[in-house]
Amino acid sequence: MTDFPKLSRLFRLQFETVQDAWVLLYPEGMVQLNQSAAEILRRCDGHRHLDDIVIELQTLFGLDGLRAEIEALVQEGQRRGWID
Repeated sequence: MTDFPKLSRLFRLQFETVQDAWVLLYPEGMVQLNQSAAEILRRCDGHRHLDDIVIELQTLFGLDGLRAEIEALVQEGQRRGWID
């Protein structure tokens, strides 16, 4: 797993007002994201260290112990090609 996750250039993350949700767009379609997945992927810019993403999201949601969930989404994103 990468320490500085970055959304693949083949994908675009944007908010769709019609669906009232963040989506991940790619040439063949779209993936609608839940709030936590969107917040994680919004921070995968290649500049933030994974540790910083964890700290930022734990602060945002007022929760501790989110590392495993964040790492799991990043790993799944890498497996699916969403994250470089």
